[in-house]
Amino acid sequence: MKASVSSALLMLLLLAMLPAAGKEIRATVIYDDTATQINAVEESSSQLWITTADLARATRFSVKPQGVCRDELCFPLPKARQEEFVRRNSGQEWFNLTAFARLVRQPVAHDTSESMWYFGLRSDQQQRLSSLRAPDFTLPDINGKQHSLSDFRGKKVFLVTWASW
Repeated sequence: MKASVSSALLMLLLLAMLPAAGKEIRATVIYDDTATQINAVEESSSQLWITTADLARATRFSVKPQGVCRDELCFPLPKARQEEFVRRNSGQEWFNLTAFARLVRQPVAHDTSESMWYFGLRSDQQQRLSSLRAPDFTLPDINGKQHSLSDFRGKKVFLVTWASW
């Protein structure tokens, strides 16, 4: 009887430890088109927490009093939402990379089965048109006659391009 109670107690203790052990896992972070293996992350379906040391290794950003910085580029963190971005746990400082991505309007793709996270271009890296007007350009047709886009202003244009590379 004592052996079965001891075994049951041991089994309960082991089961109680499984969720805690399953929380910290490995992940691959792709940032600025560079893949970095992160050995200890805390992730859920929509949040990725990494240590600030891994933040610097994977993104070259670091947490400073003025915000999240890389060289001269700095993104201030809202003071009222600090706990959304940075926390201390187990003697380490953790950073929520997905919350930062939302702050800087950076798209994120996550493959749960592979524990892989891809971070696209931040808003400061994206080139956008200042208007919906296409820039003017001039190209030859197959007979060598030059045509400018502005020649067709106000008309619908279907442009087909091809490249051999």
